[in-house]
Amino acid sequence: MMKCGLMLGVLWVVCLPLWGQTLTCKSAEVSFFSSAPMEDIEAKSLTAVAALNASTGDVVFKVKNTSFQFAKKLMREHFNENYMESEKFPISEFRGKLADASILQKPGKYTVPVTGSLQVHGVTKVYEVKVDLTVEEGAIQSHASFPVKVADHNIKIPALLGKNIAETVKITIKARFTP
Repeated sequence: MMKCGLMLGVLWVVCLPLWGQTLTCKSAEVSFFSSAPMEDIEAKSLTAVAALNASTGDVVFKVKNTSFQFAKKLMREHFNENYMESEKFPISEFRGKLADASILQKPGKYTVPVTGSLQVHGVTKVYEVKVDLTVEEGAIQSHASFPVKVADHNIKIPALLGKNIAETVKITIKARFTP
């Protein structure tokens, strides 16, 4: 029993620094905006989750597709059933790496490229995104916007709705990471 306690104590001391390197956000904001001739479509989720490894610069964002809120209930229904097929593809995810993780150790404002894979609708594509970071004592705030072509993720827009839905949507991600 004493050996088990000692082993757990050593493991705790060895792993403690690793846990301190990961910052999380349980209420990240992910939104998108589609501007088309007939109408603009905007949706937002405030329940995305994110993690940032402050030592390596690895970052991940995950959002449930059904968590997006729209101005019109019918838009949400069409989004989940016809375009995202949310029952089949319930989660969208971005996994990337900051080009320079060392900035995460110094307070200040930075714009840094992040290269990573965006998985939407079962299709993964690599993107390079410029991220605005504010590094503060005890927190890191992030903000990024980038265009995504819906066809790149096998999301089909019926010809009849071509004037209602843009071929490219603007994705915006915001998070406040804390230990």
